[in-house]
Amino acid sequence: MAEGGYAFSVFTKPWKMPVPELGRHVSALGFDGVEFPVRPGYPVEPDTVEQLPTAAKQLADFGIRICSVAGPTDERSIAACAQAGVPVIRICLNVDDAGYIATETRLLKEYEQLAPVLERYGVTLGIQNHVGNCVGSILGCRRLVERFDPKQFGIVWDPAHCALCGEEPQIAADVAGSHLCMVNLKNAVWQRTNGPEAEVAQWSTYWTDGRNGLASWPRVADVLKQRGYQGVICLCAEYSDGNAVNRLTAGDLAFAKSLLAG
Repeated sequence: MAEGGYAFSVFTKPWKMPVPELGRHVSALGFDGVEFPVRPGYPVEPDTVEQLPTAAKQLADFGIRICSVAGPTDERSIAACAQAGVPVIRICLNVDDAGYIATETRLLKEYEQLAPVLERYGVTLGIQNHVGNCVGSILGCRRLVERFDPKQFGIVWDPAHCALCGEEPQIAADVAGSHLCMVNLKNAVWQRTNGPEAEVAQWSTYWTDGRNGLASWPRVADVLKQRGYQGVICLCAEYSDGNAVNRLTAGDLAFAKSLLAG
C-alpha cells in the first residue's frame, strides 16, 4: 500500500498497447497499479483470460500491480484473477427491460449462486454505481450486497456518478459502509446539447478533470479521511477530450494525492 494507506490505480481502458509498454507508461505517470480491462481488443480478452497471470507478471516488472479487473464474472475468469493475485472484479449493472425490481430480484438469485465461487477463490465482486439505465446509486448497490460477506461482494463508490444522480458524498460513503472495496475518481458535468430556443432541453454528460466537475473531490477526500479509508483509489482516465487523456490523468493524480495527503 502506498503512503497514507492509499494505492493509486488507473483504469487502462484508453491505452490499447502491449502489456510491457502499458506497464512502462503507467509507471511513468506515477501510479501504483491498474484496473485491467479483460475485454475484446485488449491484451487479455474474455476468451484468453488464462493469460491474466502472465500480464500481471509483466506489469510487476515495472512495479505495477493489477488492483482490479473490469471483465466477466464467470468461474473461469474468477479463477484467473485468483491465480494472478487480482482481488476485485469491477462491474456495473444494467437494468433489464422487465424493470428495476425484476432486475434486482434476478441479480440476488444469481449472487446467491456466485457467492461460494467467490469465496472459494478469494475474489471480491465490486459493484459500481453508474448513471443512466443502471443501478445508479450507492443505495442501490447496497441493496444488492448487504446480505453477503464484504469479502465476496463489495461496493465500488464512484462519486462522479453519484453527483450526476444527486447523491451526496457523506451519504454515499455511509451507505457503502463496510462493503466499500474501492473508490473511483473521475468527474463530469451536464452539458446542454441544444439551444435555449428548443421546446425541450437536451443534455449529455461531459467528462472533465477532477477540479471542474459536479463531484467535489475535496469533499470526497475529507469523507475518506474521516472514515479512515485505506485502499485503492482508481482514477478512471475518462475524458471527453480524448486527445488530452495523458495530460489530464497526470494532473488528476497530482490533485488526488494532494487532497489525500496527511
